[in-house]
Amino acid sequence: MWERIWGDGMPKIKTAAALGLFDGVHLGHRAVLKTAAAQKMNGLTPCAFTFPPESTAGKGTEFIYSVSEKSSLLKTSCGIDRIYSPPFADICGMDGETFAKEILCREMNAAFVCCGKDFRFGKNAAWGVEELAGFGKRYGFTVQTVDDVCLGSERVSSTAIRRLLQKGELRRANLFLGEPYVMMKEIVSGAQLGRTIGFPTANQLFGKGQLVPAYGVYASRTLYEGKWYPSMTNIGIKPTVDYGGAPLAETYISGFSGDLYGKTVQVVLLDFIRPEKRFSDITQLRQQIEQDVEMSINRP
Repeated sequence: MWERIWGDGMPKIKTAAALGLFDGVHLGHRAVLKTAAAQKMNGLTPCAFTFPPESTAGKGTEFIYSVSEKSSLLKTSCGIDRIYSPPFADICGMDGETFAKEILCREMNAAFVCCGKDFRFGKNAAWGVEELAGFGKRYGFTVQTVDDVCLGSERVSSTAIRRLLQKGELRRANLFLGEPYVMMKEIVSGAQLGRTIGFPTANQLFGKGQLVPAYGVYASRTLYEGKWYPSMTNIGIKPTVDYGGAPLAETYISGFSGDLYGKTVQVVLLDFIRPEKRFSDITQLRQQIEQDVEMSINRP
């Protein structure tokens, strides 16, 4: 659980609850989340009921954003004040009415509930929006369903975004997401090759079960202590160097000097420049990095 809706001994607040996994926090999810956020003008506190992104891993689906990334987007981009995210194992065995009564009514004190038209809940996902509306009448909350969002003829979905990210079609993925793909992760030590050839990088590891965008070089921007820096990010496994590590993102931050190890830094990907490739020696690698940085930093 990320947060309790209210602390011990505090009076219960009435909430507007958005329901969903919200993996990716894309335009379709935002339509649901902002419907809940709009209830703030009616005196309700906008909340999200969701599961940790790792709950998708057991189904063979890689999650788009980590817990911290999703939490930040829910609050900063979607107007959500509180997040309720219990362990999947604590909820998955509940029948639909128990979920409505114990979670939405008693735990979240929901007066308003919204979700997508295809939202399913309860054990084996056996209950849908019609049953939810019926439970709402019984337990004192109204239910509003939100239509799908389409760009052109394609429905915005996490599945489509995963496909686009894996193919390196970043610009379209960003359109579906509603803002540039973001990495908010702790900076860890790497092979430290970059500093030896004049391009020190900030290294971020993807979580176990997390989708990794197409290997290659990206134009990016990096936020640190309230300031945005132009940057270049490489995602991959370092084919030129025997690194032997898991996929990671290495970001060269133009105009920045300092120690970032152990700090959480936000990097957004703006455009895909080229696929990852192997070079015959370090000299060729350095020459290519110089070109990549030039293209990234001077991106309009």
